Amino acid sequence: MSALSAPYPAIHSDLDMRNPNIERLLSGFLGQDKTDFLFSTLNMPSIFADWEADAVTRAELAQAMNMALFEGLLQRSPNGRAYTDEIVAKGGSVFFDHGALRTVRWANNGALPPGEAAFTRILKPLGFSASGRYPLDKLRMMGRTYAHDDAPDEIAQFFVSELYPERFSQEFQQCVSNVLQTSKDPLTPRAVSLLWELERDGSLPIESAQELLPVIVGAFERQHDVPSESDYDALLLESAEMAWIATEGNAFNHATDRVADVFALAEAEKAKDRPMKPKVERSRSNRVFQTAYRADTVEREFRAADGRRVTRKVPGSFYEFITRKREFDTKTGKWKIDLRFDAGNAQGIFKMTASAAK
Repeated sequence: MSALSAPYPAIHSDLDMRNPNIERLLSGFLGQDKTDFLFSTLNMPSIFADWEADAVTRAELAQAMNMALFEGLLQRSPNGRAYTDEIVAKGGSVFFDHGALRTVRWANNGALPPGEAAFTRILKPLGFSASGRYPLDKLRMMGRTYAHDDAPDEIAQFFVSELYPERFSQEFQQCVSNVLQTSKDPLTPRAVSLLWELERDGSLPIESAQELLPVIVGAFERQHDVPSESDYDALLLESAEMAWIATEGNAFNHATDRVADVFALAEAEKAKDRPMKPKVERSRSNRVFQTAYRADTVEREFRAADGRRVTRKVPGSFYEFITRKREFDTKTGKWKIDLRFDAGNAQGIFKMTASAAK
């Protein structure tokens, strides 16, 4: 059996297995109906078969956050929701491979720490460690990945990108400042102290974890005020990615289902007239293959020149698919899933939000 056709055991994991701590966190935050949906939809890492009552580990809190963020992505991506509903209706499930978000490393960033620093302060206490660095030179950005120390191949990774305004025009830089200078910091002093405690101890009392979950999920949103039309249009001329950040902020840019054969899936989705990317991206290693839907169109408010609020249609978030071949680990003498990414693939996927705004 080839590496590409080899099954992924976790994809076919027992979806009825419910870690009580994760269920308690999610049901208290999202309600029981959404919690039931998520447990019936997403893979559940095998490490969660073991738990301690009323004590939430960093991995459990990370998984609860990831599941909540996935649910939020489906709220913003009707195409992703339709795909997910079809898979579940057929008795299948989604293997949540990674989520992606965009940041801006810029000093005039309001109260929000610049760039990925706004999220490493959350990800590291949750047990995520830097796992790769991917220059996105065509976009004048840098991508970095974070994988979970306790279950790197089963807990969804994060692909965090930073945009560098200093690589653009002076006018562009001023527009970036105009947009970002109103940013608020979503982390309260209490949340910061709980993250410190989590990083120190590796776990939190259930009540503290319940308090922290909504705050860290809320960090993955737009933290700045409604942008002006003039700033948005000027940003769009030089960077579709920065224009996207102006309307969507730090929301999940996309979430990704790890599938056994992305080529077959792409053809099947095209046959359904889904807005699928024309071609599948191939990594230089020839082990990672990615494709995606085009971004769903959303309506967002802007400030017009006369101060009125106007609504325009712009690119929102999207849903991605990835196939990861295995590679042979000479240190362990075993086959393992290639969890790396590819800068060329990423830049191709980023084009899914580059359609012209209306």
